[in-house]
Amino acid sequence: MRTNIYMVRHAESHFRFGEERTRDISEAGARAAKRAADILRTEAIDVVISSPYARAIQTVQPLADLANLPIITNEGLQERFVEGHHQVSWEEKMQAVEKSFADLDYAMDGGESTSAAQQRAIPVIEELLTTYRGKNIVIGTHGNIMTVIMNYYDPRYGYDFWSQTSMPDIYRMTFDGHRLQQVDRLWN
Repeated sequence: MRTNIYMVRHAESHFRFGEERTRDISEAGARAAKRAADILRTEAIDVVISSPYARAIQTVQPLADLANLPIITNEGLQERFVEGHHQVSWEEKMQAVEKSFADLDYAMDGGESTSAAQQRAIPVIEELLTTYRGKNIVIGTHGNIMTVIMNYYDPRYGYDFWSQTSMPDIYRMTFDGHRLQQVDRLWN
């Protein structure tokens, strides 16, 4: 039986160091979130799950409203910080992310490795695949943890994939049981 997980990467949000949980999507992000809802409105969504971060929730809120579904948050889906919770330059962050997909156990001091992030996020995905077998599941997510999850099921999803995703972005992961069969990008 096929189950679809729709990974919806959050819309544009202005970066403010230290405000990871609370920063909102921008006005352009809000318009894009409505467009994402329009793309997914014909997909017969059964459940909407999200990272607990405001920008992820706000991105899937228009869809949840259209489908008349609550948004269930899950801490296991929060964004990953390969660099830790200290500010580093953009170049240092990009190098750390790239290295973290080449070496799944790598993270900067205080950061979270790819393997550690998979250890917290994959049980959530596996539980969703069991609980909502044969259903359509939307996950409000972030670029890095989305790629970490996709990488677990198919190692071709790594730094190069992550670096070309957009905000927002939508990927439908089709599973047969717990085995990934196909990934389709729905955002254009």
